Amino acid sequence: MTKSIVNKIKSIAVVLTIAMLFSCKNDAKEVRDFLADKNLPIGEAYNIDLRHTDSGRINVKMKAPVMLDFGNRYSHPYSEFPKGIKITSIEKNGDSTTIEGGYARSYKKTQISEIKYNVIIYNYTQKNKLTTEQIYWDQKSRYYFTEKKFTFYTLTDTIRGTGFEASEDLKTWWVKNQSGVINIKE
Repeated sequence: MTKSIVNKIKSIAVVLTIAMLFSCKNDAKEVRDFLADKNLPIGEAYNIDLRHTDSGRINVKMKAPVMLDFGNRYSHPYSEFPKGIKITSIEKNGDSTTIEGGYARSYKKTQISEIKYNVIIYNYTQKNKLTTEQIYWDQKSRYYFTEKKFTFYTLTDTIRGTGFEASEDLKTWWVKNQSGVINIKE
């Protein structure tokens, strides 16, 4: 082959390669839509050990083995913790409350989280402990609620029932359908 034919073939190959590279284009919206259609997360994180600080003071600690980010869901973006989560909130006065469960889903727009499977909430100062299979946590109003069976332990009482509501620190609580012996101060 002559040198001019070889140069023409090389030129055609270069032009085709450049055309292929410029024709492959994915914008971020297309990728998010594809992942949402396939019900795939847009991000994954492993062995999370998060500490949130305010004015140099740790006020929240969170641990989770896996977090899946489904922030590409336009109507209800959420984060999922399929292998459990443990969150400890620490107040300025030193009081702390821990919530943990075997699975959690946290919705970003509403700031409501669902935590289920062996849920335990414990207030270290008051020594109050709640166990249930499912609870919802409204992070804006700092409030827990469930319609499932629960057991609530205080220093003097063990209360069982169905339907429970409480402030985030378990200091103020309401029981819907209850059983057990409860001491009442007169």
